[in-house]
Amino acid sequence: MTGLDDNIFDDGAHEVRDDRDGGPHPTRAERRRGRRERGRRPPDAARGGGRRRGASCLAVLLAGALVLAAGWFALGSLRSLLPGWGESDDYAGPGSGKVEVVIDSGASGAVIGQTLQEADVVKTTSSFTAVARAEPEQAASIQPGTYVMRQKMSATDAFDRLLDPANRVAKGVTLREGLWRSEIYERLSEGTDVPVEEYEQAEESEELELPPQAEGEVEGWLFPSTYEFADDASAVQQMNTMISQTVSQLEEAGVPKDEWERTLTVASIVEGEAGAADRRKVARVVENRLDDPAGPTRGMLQMDSTVHYLLQKRGTITTSDKERNTDSPYNTYTNQGLPPGPINNPGAAAIDAAGNPAEGDWLFFVTVDPSTGETKFAETQAEHERNVQEFCRNTGSCE
Repeated sequence: MTGLDDNIFDDGAHEVRDDRDGGPHPTRAERRRGRRERGRRPPDAARGGGRRRGASCLAVLLAGALVLAAGWFALGSLRSLLPGWGESDDYAGPGSGKVEVVIDSGASGAVIGQTLQEADVVKTTSSFTAVARAEPEQAASIQPGTYVMRQKMSATDAFDRLLDPANRVAKGVTLREGLWRSEIYERLSEGTDVPVEEYEQAEESEELELPPQAEGEVEGWLFPSTYEFADDASAVQQMNTMISQTVSQLEEAGVPKDEWERTLTVASIVEGEAGAADRRKVARVVENRLDDPAGPTRGMLQMDSTVHYLLQKRGTITTSDKERNTDSPYNTYTNQGLPPGPINNPGAAAIDAAGNPAEGDWLFFVTVDPSTGETKFAETQAEHERNVQEFCRNTGSCE
């Protein structure tokens, strides 16, 4: 076994020996130094590589910064083209100051919102419509008229203010359901100072926008509501506004155009007869009587409201034998079928009832207690007679 060579501990002081081909051999110390030097990175090379990597990182950072700067600049340009971008579409708080706003009859939530936005009550139409859609029943209860509002209100505060009657200024003309056109003209004249004669003359005006189905007759087409007309609105303009509301109600009730006049006639009878009764049931009674010419009423409606109309008589819910024998096509005690046209100007509930009657076989109804409006419906004559006797006991008017 060969022992360890003492030369591995050599300090490098020996001379270099020649190798086999005569060349010099490095000493162990030199070989050790070579190995150590090969394991190190030359100082210059190391510094050069670091500079290259540093430069690359700096270039990437500079490029990223340029991209971010360009993006921010582009975003700023976009925001300048879209005013309000990123801002709330609603004002905060209850607002300040005072401004009067007119809510037109039949105005939708979007129309009301636009009106409020134009007066700077709310910031955007959409903020108001969002609140109205969240509470549809309350939104539907907003009445037409002039309201005292504040400017720069939150949509919720504006909505609540419209629901409070205390904020409504009574400037309009209110026309209740079931008025005759002559009564409407009188009330309009009182509220607008337009003479009654001008409304009567307007019936013949070529500018009057009556649908062809009306055949030139205004009765039934003047929709009852509260209206606020401009000070210079003519009689024709006022009547056209009311007529357009009636058309809207017929369309909303889903009534075909060729049924418009008939539906208004039925609706006017329902309006004149129902009182507090279920209007859809009253409409069904009308239709059932018309559909049964051989039934107990022999196809006659036998409605006191039609007799009141032909006599232009108010103040009673009944008629006398003499009145029921009046010779007129509007006398539904002596004529089968519907009267020639509407007998008043019905409201939305009556129009909807006439367009969509309840299902049932009722042929009779009577308000057994006028003080409460309690009304009873019957399918047979015998049942109806019992109800009539109850009416007599409650009113003492059958003696």
